[in-house]
Order: sequence, then structure tokens, then C-alpha cells
Amino acid sequence: MPIPTIPTISTIPPASEPPVDANAPVVELQGLTVRVRDADGVPGRAVVEQLSFSVRAGETVCIVGESGSGKSVTSLATMGLLPREALQASEGRILIDGEDVLAASDERLRILRASRMAMVFQEPMTALNPVQRVGQQVEEVLRLHTRLARAERRARVLAMLESVHLPDVPRIYRSFPHQLSGGQRQRIVIAMALILQPRVLIADEPTTALDVTTQKQILALIRELQQRHRTAVIFITHDFGVVAEIADRIVVMNQGRVVESGARDELLARPREAYTRLLVSSVPSLVPLQRVAPAGEAVLEIRALGKTYGSASRFSRVQPVAAATDISLTVRRGEVVGIVGESGSGKSTVARCAVRLIDPTTGAVLLHGDDIATASRSRLRPLRKRIQIVFQDPYRSLNPRLRVGESIVEGLLNYGASRAEARLKAERALDLVGLPVDAIDRFPHQFSGGQRQRICIARALVMEPDVLVADEAVSALDVSVQAQVLALLDEVRRRVGIGVLFITHDLRVAAQICDTIVVMQHGRIVEAGPAHAVLTQPREAYTRALIHAAPGRHWDFRNFRPAA
Repeated sequence: MPIPTIPTISTIPPASEPPVDANAPVVELQGLTVRVRDADGVPGRAVVEQLSFSVRAGETVCIVGESGSGKSVTSLATMGLLPREALQASEGRILIDGEDVLAASDERLRILRASRMAMVFQEPMTALNPVQRVGQQVEEVLRLHTRLARAERRARVLAMLESVHLPDVPRIYRSFPHQLSGGQRQRIVIAMALILQPRVLIADEPTTALDVTTQKQILALIRELQQRHRTAVIFITHDFGVVAEIADRIVVMNQGRVVESGARDELLARPREAYTRLLVSSVPSLVPLQRVAPAGEAVLEIRALGKTYGSASRFSRVQPVAAATDISLTVRRGEVVGIVGESGSGKSTVARCAVRLIDPTTGAVLLHGDDIATASRSRLRPLRKRIQIVFQDPYRSLNPRLRVGESIVEGLLNYGASRAEARLKAERALDLVGLPVDAIDRFPHQFSGGQRQRICIARALVMEPDVLVADEAVSALDVSVQAQVLALLDEVRRRVGIGVLFITHDLRVAAQICDTIVVMQHGRIVEAGPAHAVLTQPREAYTRALIHAAPGRHWDFRNFRPAA
């Protein structure tokens, strides 16, 4: 679909707009240091220290590093969005076309954010107002920063929505955020950011929660709009597949400092620093391991499972939606069965039906022959301890007001264990997931994201279940932490013999941990088989499309070179 010509918009001019040098960097950070401010406002520990890099027009610079490395603080400082009561840019300069953002007034910053720089955040649902139609939210940018009439603003918004390849633009314009898919919401946020054609676009993990095909579309969209308008892009991510796909240059950060920087191909193929080599080598390979699936007893059997939301009624205008239809699969002891597919394919619906968080409409879910799909509440209670689930976000899964030990022993106490016995089992579970015993008396916020996910795994394993369901359990983690959690799950299933139902949209992760892969689309299974066969010799066009959409598929990160 061609991008329609978008008319130039006159922004509210400042008193004196600085001239733009076409040969100079669009963005230049010079010795930026950001410090934490204490209760008295005194600067203390540095979270970003002596950071320097530049971005030219039409160039994409990716900032990579683990959580806590200072990536997002850098983006907020560049936008002038640092929370003043908590963080302060104490040294250095941030130049946008030669103008120092750190020296700008609030009014000047407001104009710069409209005409010179814009930002796309990770989660579009939190960036959009849930009670306002999306067209009005995009139009608000024009209303605040231009002198266009209402009809002109609407025409410009419709043209912009067309340019980000949204279908049925008039309907999208009238829609609320919850009525759109995740990919459509992210396109709305991108449209909002680019509608005034800023010189700089900062994208902070904009594709982390998206499936591979939607991710590919968003990355292609950003690149397309960037090339049309010569926008300088700062792309923040922990996904080296994305980095390999879009970066011109890479800046690697660790603990607030630049560890290494350079051109993409040079840095990925020949990383100089040990930290960079650790990150790159932690990226899961898309080439699956040769694994022999366990042939033991079946611990979980899903037979002809169906789930339909809503029901047909002459009194309701809502049509029933079949989220899962005729799903059948088996998980054996010690086996990892992965379910992959796009958002809306029905993966999580199957996972929630398997643990009976939602009731299936049809079919059976058998745990050692016991059907939990139709079990009464009283019959279901003793069966629940035999199948446990780990969710995507560990911080939302843990009560922030309870110590870790209390969260872990809660299930044991509910099933009649004494507190002494429950604490002993909790300590053993923490040891099993590689955490110290003293973690039992600490709170969730005192741990990193990877450590919190280990706690959630310990909480599930302490119940000694037959089946563990992992629903996108590593998708939000840094690559190095992700590698640790995957290794942990692999070790646990070998040591304990637990069967794992692993839900993911990341084919790299599936390739490394799964014995069997089930591919779902539109609520149905389109292909299933041994992981190596499905990923190297896919039979179905949809499976091939998923593999083709995987970012950085041409790179073998473990060997630091493009894949043969």
C-alpha cells in the first residue's frame, strides 16, 4: 500500500528557531550523567555516567543492555521526561539539532517534543487513554501544536492512519484502544509520534510484547517512515534479533556506562568486550537442538478441547468467538511441549483451560486420567496442586506486600501442611531454582526481574506438580536472564521429571527448550511434531511464515557471524 502524501504542518514557532546543519548529527549526547536525588534533593548515585553517542538523519542506533543498564533513563533524559523529584541530569549535554534539551524551559520542551522529537513506549495500552477514541488522541497533537482547522486536522489524522497501514481507517479513527489488537494500538502510538514529522524518534522496547509477524510489520513500518522522512531513530531493546534486523550502529550499556559501540555487523560478528560477548552468545539460536522426546507416561492429555466466548442470542448483538477449536495434544513426563503462534491464535486460552482458570466449552483435560475440565469445585481442589502455572509478568504474580516465603508457602498451607514443613519445602524450592535461602524473608521489589521469575517457578514447583504450564514466562526478560531461566526449566524437568506446557511467541526460545512444537492459528492446530522437524522442515505455509518473520534469522549469534 503506498504511503499517501501528507501535507506539511506549521507548528507554533518559537521565538527563534535554530538553523539545522544537514551534515551535523541530529542527536548528540555529550558526557551525560544522571544521578538519583535523595529526599532533600541532593544528587547521589549515578544511574547513567559519562554517556556519549550521536545519531544522524536516517540512521538507527540501537541501545542494548540488561535491565538496570540505564537504557530507559537515557531515553527519558533525551525527551526531558526525567522525574525531577527522583532523577537529575547533573552533567553533560543532550543536543537536538544543536539545541541543548537540558537547558530548555518547560515551554520550549513542549514545542520540541512536538516538532523535533517523539517517543514510542513499550506498552501502547498504557500510553493511550482508554476512555478516548484513538482518532481524537492523535488529533490532540495537532490541536495543541498547530493552527489547523478541525476538518484539516481530521483529514491529516486519517492520512496518517493510512500511512501506518491500518485497515478500515474511518472505523479505526472511531475506535477505543480496547477495540484494537496490540499491533494496531502500537501503530496508533507510532502515528501519534510521527504526525508532526519529528527529527528524532525514540522507540523504547516497542515490539517486546508482540508476536513475530506483528513485530516484523512494526519494524518494517518504522524503517519505511524513517526512510521517507530521514528521521533519526534511537531504538532501545534487549532483543538482539531485532538489533540484527534494523540497527546501523549499536551502543552497549551496562550499569549506566557505555561498554562498547560500533557498526552493527562489526559488533555482532566481533564483539571486543566480555559483557557484549555474554549478551550476544545468550541469544537463543533459531536452529533447534536435536532432542529425543521422552517416551514415558502421559501426565497431561488435552482431547478435542474447545472454548467459545459469548453465546448466540437474539437479545445480544455480540457474536460468539471460538478462541480454541478441537485442540488435542499430549505432554509426557519430562517432556516440554511448546505452543507457538501469533497473538489471538488461542495459545493462552489453551493454557488457561488446561489449569482450569477458565472453563472449556467442550473437550477433556486429563491429569493422569482425571478430567479437570468437567470436575466439580470439590473434586477440582485436590487436582489443582498437580498442575501449576507461571505467568509472563512475575511482579504482577507476586503480592508486593508479602515476603517471598509467605508467597511460596501459601499453597502448601492451603493444602494442610504445617508452617515448619512448608518453610522447609520453600527453602528447598529456592535452592532448586538457584536462589539463596535468605531470599525467603525479602520482598519481591528487592529482586531483579529474572530473580522474581525464579521465585514464581519455585512457588509452582513447591507443590510438586506433575505439569508446569509456562505462559510466556521468559518473553519480558533480558537475553542473559532469559538464558538462565530457560536453563533452569530444562534442568528442573530433567531432575524432577515434570511435564512442561510452554506457551511462547518466540521461535528462538521454542527451538532451544521444546521437544515437541504445536503451531496454532485462529484457534486451531495447523501443525505439530518434533521441534527439529517443525522448525527445519515445516509442512504448512503458516509455520514457514512465522519462521521467516523471526527477526535476525540470518544470524548465528552463538558463533558471532551471519548464519550460513
